[in-house]
Amino acid sequence: MYDDTCRFLAEHFPADFASRLLGKAVSLTELKPSELSLDPIRADALILLQSDESVLHLEFQTRPDKDIPFRMLDYRVRVYRKYPAKTMRQVVIYLQPTGSALVQQISFYMERTRHEFDVIRLWEQPSALFLQYPGLIPFAALGQSANSEVALRQAAQAINQIQDPTIQANLTAASAILAGLRLEDDVIYQLLQRDIMQESSVYRSIFAEGAAEKQREIALNLLREGFPVEAVARGTGLSIGEVQQLQQHLNQSASS
Repeated sequence: MYDDTCRFLAEHFPADFASRLLGKAVSLTELKPSELSLDPIRADALILLQSDESVLHLEFQTRPDKDIPFRMLDYRVRVYRKYPAKTMRQVVIYLQPTGSALVQQISFYMERTRHEFDVIRLWEQPSALFLQYPGLIPFAALGQSANSEVALRQAAQAINQIQDPTIQANLTAASAILAGLRLEDDVIYQLLQRDIMQESSVYRSIFAEGAAEKQREIALNLLREGFPVEAVARGTGLSIGEVQQLQQHLNQSASS
């Protein structure tokens, strides 16, 4: 759900991300990976935003990933193939503190090929920085501060100053979800209004997807145990077609 929350923020507040990362509030629209010449690579939370002149490529990571450097090169080439005149800023954003050397990598090297990209480790960024842009407020509790609880309280105060109730609810929910990487639920709910966040579209969609994902996990486990498709569908509430797709996936994995 952390990935979905980051994706929601980037897609709904692109101007704030552009202001922070590109240095100017340019108008950005989403660029679907399917619009590029190859199938999308699996990533935690991949966001491609474009203007007439540039492309902003964001990847949010909850954990280190050794494949990130190559993925940056691969997407840069894909975008260049379709938009050779556009500049491209690529940023990997790591959410959780870690001592892994992987989060320090800012380039991919292979023989005579070298590609560089940017990395932001949120725990090294001052929490106050995120309070300057509405769409970035939910990251405040993950930033550098003496106390994550104080940072979340400051985020709540900033959100309360927003007049639009829908934006306020969505930012409250996003803040609560991301703060879960640092703080206990009871602390989060003391600082953020739970009734407001439960009214938000991001809260409902993310938790609905979480419930659906749990259903799929249970179905996969039942299929591995040899239960027939019809029984799995009855037991999980998934359709016969959905269970058959899961069965096909299992068969493909077993044969590869």
